[in-house]
Amino acid sequence: MTKTSPSSHLLSGALGGLIAVVVGAILIAAGVIDTGKDSKTVVRETGSVRPDTGAGGKPSGRTVNAIYRQTGRGVAFIQARVSGGGSSPIPGLPAPRGQATGSGFALDRSGYVLTNAHVVENAKDVTVRFGDEPAVDAKVEGRDPSTDLAVLKVDPGKTKLKPIPLGDSKSVRVGDPVVAIGNPFGLDHTVTTGIVSALQRSISAPNGFSIDNVIQTDASINPGNSGGPLLDYNGRVIGINSQIETGGSGNGSVGIGFAIPIDTAKKVVPQLKSNGEVQHAYIGVTTAPVPDTGKDLNLPVNQGALIQDVSPGSPAEKAGLRAGKTQTADGLVIGGDLIVRVDGRDIHQPADVSGAIADKKPGERIAIEFFRGRQKRTVQLTLGQRPKSAQGQGGGGSKPKQPKKGLPGFPLP
Repeated sequence: MTKTSPSSHLLSGALGGLIAVVVGAILIAAGVIDTGKDSKTVVRETGSVRPDTGAGGKPSGRTVNAIYRQTGRGVAFIQARVSGGGSSPIPGLPAPRGQATGSGFALDRSGYVLTNAHVVENAKDVTVRFGDEPAVDAKVEGRDPSTDLAVLKVDPGKTKLKPIPLGDSKSVRVGDPVVAIGNPFGLDHTVTTGIVSALQRSISAPNGFSIDNVIQTDASINPGNSGGPLLDYNGRVIGINSQIETGGSGNGSVGIGFAIPIDTAKKVVPQLKSNGEVQHAYIGVTTAPVPDTGKDLNLPVNQGALIQDVSPGSPAEKAGLRAGKTQTADGLVIGGDLIVRVDGRDIHQPADVSGAIADKKPGERIAIEFFRGRQKRTVQLTLGQRPKSAQGQGGGGSKPKQPKKGLPGFPLP
């Protein structure tokens, strides 16, 4: 994982922390927020989710209505009373206080609920409501800002829990139909549909490090959808809706949303349950892909992770890895080491560096193969503990676009 560089119009955490004290008046005036207790269900499409066929040529997949009936009661409406201390959209001003809303879903019948870390950031108290059940208090068992995931715990005796089955994000293909369920703008249990638009995206986590292998979808998701499930055609969770691209013109959906892969959550959740936090291995480099003009830049290979920055005092600096000093017109730093292999795994792109150490723990030693100029070298490196923030740090992975900060009154990371 790595720190990020400024650019783009991604609205970091744009789906979760709908700060009511700032935008409430605007949204209520627009008729967006319903202040009553009636539940609303918005279905964009009711046809077959997957026209494909399964084994033996038999039709596979379910209708949107069938998926909603199967999983809808497992989706949570989350409300958190938040205090200042987090990120502020305007430098120099305190972070907002008030009510934040988001989504989540039941993991099991013992009371564990998964959501985004930014939904419950700086939360003083949290409530969770499933379907028409009364809202119940929830405890934040653990948060991991590096993956933007959090685990909540409710008393299973106080509400009906209907866990949603987990799928396998590795099996997801571009073009696969998907269903999103959540609470955009306070409209609880809203259902939208779309497809998997792209895979292997990289987005910025709330602490500035990158989240890799992210699923891109055109299913309509908006502020308040954060933490809700992205479901496949069999009603299994393949991702956790977390961010949207705003296009620079507002804070609503423009058809480009991002979901954290469920395979990432499967690794993080057990640690959050047992320890309340996750220890991430750390190299301390920011990297970029080899450009198409790699030969013109006299690079020895046409794939790998080109080091852009080495964090002071990091494992990478101690191992002698170097960043370049020459910046091209498009912002690429050249002249640095080019990583081509980490812990025995070939590196084709920056995200592969993160993947190579994803299952490692701080203190473990790995070998890194790289080119310095046209000479290939190998160093042994002892992985460190990732800092809490990427500010001034390198992470050891890709260099994603910097999510756009929310405007005053709009969702924050």
